[in-house]
Amino acid sequence: MKTYIFSSLFLMLTLFGNAKLQAQQVDNSKNNYVVLTTKVPQLQPIILTAEALKAEEGEAFGDFQVIICGKDIGQITDPEIINTFIQKAEKAGVQIIACGFSLNKFKVDKTKVPTSMDIVENGILYNFQLQKKGYKSLSL
Repeated sequence: MKTYIFSSLFLMLTLFGNAKLQAQQVDNSKNNYVVLTTKVPQLQPIILTAEALKAEEGEAFGDFQVIICGKDIGQITDPEIINTFIQKAEKAGVQIIACGFSLNKFKVDKTKVPTSMDIVENGILYNFQLQKKGYKSLSL
């Protein structure tokens, strides 16, 4: 009887243990990056970094996303400030994302966010989700 119980337990642990490992496998054929920033002017050096990595890595360069969070998020609604960064980001293959939690907290009108920018519900959570997918992360 003990042998039957131990055998069943071993079988269950083996099956469920392998299922968990398979669900967490990540494709590492490309280098993907995510940067979380609270300052819109930091987009300049971030985009320059993305351009340098893209040139250095070639085909190994994957996705590069920048998440803007924090009290200065209202600056993304000012075309004089954000439009130049958006143009440079598009040329470099960088996606700029706004944190919806910050937009709500600091009462920024979401309709004034440039249409080329995506809005995620929670920028910090989104950053962690990308890290789980294998993205290299930096917070500024």
